[in-house]
Amino acid sequence: MQRSNNTIFITGGTSGIGRALAEAWHDRGNRVLVTGRRQALLDQMADQRPGLRGLALDVDDPAATPQLAAWLHANAPALNVVLANAGISRAEDMAADGWTAEDATAIVQTNILGVLRVAQAALPLLRRNGPATFLATSSALAFVPRADFPAYCASKAFLHSWLQSLRHQLRAFPVEVLELSPPYVQTELTGARQASDPRALPLADYVQQVLHKLEVGDTPHGEVLLDRDLPRRWAERDGTYASVYAAMNPA
Repeated sequence: MQRSNNTIFITGGTSGIGRALAEAWHDRGNRVLVTGRRQALLDQMADQRPGLRGLALDVDDPAATPQLAAWLHANAPALNVVLANAGISRAEDMAADGWTAEDATAIVQTNILGVLRVAQAALPLLRRNGPATFLATSSALAFVPRADFPAYCASKAFLHSWLQSLRHQLRAFPVEVLELSPPYVQTELTGARQASDPRALPLADYVQQVLHKLEVGDTPHGEVLLDRDLPRRWAERDGTYASVYAAMNPA
């Protein structure tokens, strides 16, 4: 992926990793378009970075797909980079009395179906405009889950598998398919406490490492992974899965 002169579209672009990447890419000389649910945040970003375009959109809504496709064709005909980043995370206790599938349903709706809807809207432009890049935000928890976030981890494992199939199906097109798999980063994904948790990687550090990997092509197997997450990525292959899982999920 080249450093500048791209037309980049990001969902979930008004907070966390999505916003940090949107701002960094804009500052590098790219044309950036973002979606999010909160118009006030979109307006704020556009005020702070002239030229950045925003669309208030909920990827959970199936009716948003044709709207998004039309908006991209009208406003980003040269689109060549997409980051399907919108996602939610919620802890679940399935052993508790009264547990329901409500949270899991919401996670599947956003983290899985939302990505598929973005792909439906954007892939025709990427195939036409190649060389191009389609990225989706997965998680290092796709490889070894935290049991207190079951649906979230499973949704990211789905994306890991689905992106492999997408990469194979697009092999005849000049479209690179990448999986962005963050570790625990200082964002508000699970709440305000995560944004200042000293155990989490500072957001700016994560973004700088990701940008470097993308710009030099350090994406083996189509995966954008930090070195610190490689033991978790290859735990099953290396015969360490049980010990890594136990460390992440103490009895």
